[in-house]
Amino acid sequence: MAEAGAPEGSAGAGPAQVLVVVPTYSERDNLEPLLTRLHATLPDADALVVDDGSPDGTGELADKLAADDPRVRVLHRPGKAGLGAAYLAGFETALAGEYRLVVEMDADGSHAPEDLPALLAALERGEGADVALGSRYVPGGRVVNWPAYRNWISRGGNLYSRMAPGVGIRDITGGYRVFRREVLEALPLGAVASQGYCFQVDLAWRALQAGFRVVEVPITFTERERGASKMSNGIVAEAFWKVTQWGVARRWQRLRHRLPIPARTRS
Repeated sequence: MAEAGAPEGSAGAGPAQVLVVVPTYSERDNLEPLLTRLHATLPDADALVVDDGSPDGTGELADKLAADDPRVRVLHRPGKAGLGAAYLAGFETALAGEYRLVVEMDADGSHAPEDLPALLAALERGEGADVALGSRYVPGGRVVNWPAYRNWISRGGNLYSRMAPGVGIRDITGGYRVFRREVLEALPLGAVASQGYCFQVDLAWRALQAGFRVVEVPITFTERERGASKMSNGIVAEAFWKVTQWGVARRWQRLRHRLPIPARTRS
């Protein structure tokens, strides 16, 4: 992996506190507008573009943007290895620096940078929150320009992903999130092998299991205007299978705790 771009700090502002991790694969048309909106909203944030060898030149464009703006960094990976692996690589880079807050953000424009201040504020209100999750399905959240079948798949997947492992997050598959540094340092990130929807479920579930507090903040999710979705049947199938496994394991654990302990006999 080769890295280009700026050091951890934004120019003239001291070390940046926020790193926004943006995985890309063939997002050339979306990348520059997204970063422009991001830095118009949060001028002091750094952005890390994690490009998986995009064939459309996204990586080359990211290098150009990084050369012109010290707040932009680029992490090149040799091939398409999935959303989860890209985020984990971004987290590793964040933890190697001095960033206090790490953001997950899609490159396709579906996650509005203008919603990011509200997500960051949720961790600053003194409520003890450790992860802020941008939610489409809490009061104030909404989805724009999604066809009915995508909305059905998302809502159904969220319901199942909440019920199977017994998690109270309403938008557990959502990918717009802010983590405190301490959360990523504490979680066994090397054990997270899931991709796509399942990566998001896996990470939220692990954060809750570790005792961290996750809060949901309403966002507006807008369907991409340019490029093609990376969602596939394989990603959906992986999520269904893994969530089912977690649900079965949870119910088995609860059953074991309820079973009577056999009396010890004397020989």
